Amino acid sequence: EVQLVESGGGLVQPGGSLRLSCVASGTIYRTFAMGWFRQVPGQEREYIAFTDFNGGRRHYADSAKGRFTLSQGNAKNTLILQVNSLQPEDTAMYYCAGCDIGVCSVVPDVNYWGHGTQVTVSS
Repeated sequence: EVQLVESGGGLVQPGGSLRLSCVASGTIYRTFAMGWFRQVPGQEREYIAFTDFNGGRRHYADSAKGRFTLSQGNAKNTLILQVNSLQPEDTAMYYCAGCDIGVCSVVPDVNYWGHGTQVTVSS
């Protein structure tokens, strides 16, 4: 079992940036991958990006390329999502995802979810 805890959301003005963090704990296998999704009420959960812990491969949704950047935090098993040039349409709950199979780009891949961190972009 893996636990995921997100932090870093909040209220930001258009054009601003945020750094979201997710810490994983528990039984983590070599094939484990972590990623980020987001969801607006009434809409499906949308994939943003993922990375696998072992090889460091990073994959981004086409819509995320350019403004979203994944990195590993200084603490063990920590994944960072840097989001720049935020716009009101980026307002959503952002969820950290954990996947045992090494790929984490669609909801059916996900074995573990964090509780989410709210990002609100507004002036």
